[in-house]
Amino acid sequence: MNPSRLIHFPLNRAYLCQDCNAVGNDPDHCPACASKALMGLAQVLDRAETRQTGKLLLFPVRAA
Repeated sequence: MNPSRLIHFPLNRAYLCQDCNAVGNDPDHCPACASKALMGLAQVLDRAETRQTGKLLLFPVRAA
């Protein structure tokens, strides 16, 4: 992999497109397919809230 093409951004700015499974950092549309069906990954992957409250947060999954 070419290191000059690698990028990174904080988890709280990472969004998963529910149409094509691309990950990007634009909260308004997918960088790959321009879909607006995005899910913030910090809501699912950042477990700080779970550790503090002891409660697991569940989010609905869109049916295919």
